[in-house]
Amino acid sequence: MTEVMSQSVSGGVKIILRLEGVCALLVACLAYHHLDYSWGRFFIFFLLPDISFAGYFAGRTFGAIAYNTAHSYILPLALGILFYHLNISSAAPYLLIWIAHIGFDRALGYGLKYTSGFGDTHLGKIGRWKR
Repeated sequence: MTEVMSQSVSGGVKIILRLEGVCALLVACLAYHHLDYSWGRFFIFFLLPDISFAGYFAGRTFGAIAYNTAHSYILPLALGILFYHLNISSAAPYLLIWIAHIGFDRALGYGLKYTSGFGDTHLGKIGRWKR
């Protein structure tokens, strides 16, 4: 458990990482608005990445992998590049929603998960595990 705590950030670095989340959320929402996509669709799909929580039913390791896959910028950005080159513009609103969701979570302090437990994140302990 002390290994997890030594790997989480604190102080000014934690604030910067949370501000990055705010920036990602704002940029994704501004792009979404600029491209005139449906805000109804935005609100319907905004929480979709949280389905990855179900991975914890298969154990902490699988849960952390599922959560981190759905809550890392890597996949939506890589898919965005791929779809751009394949000229698949219909995916853009969903990718922007996904990026906005990740930014929102990071702004609230929900970081990527360690396999030691759901409450152990790269931004520190969260929820009831904080105590």
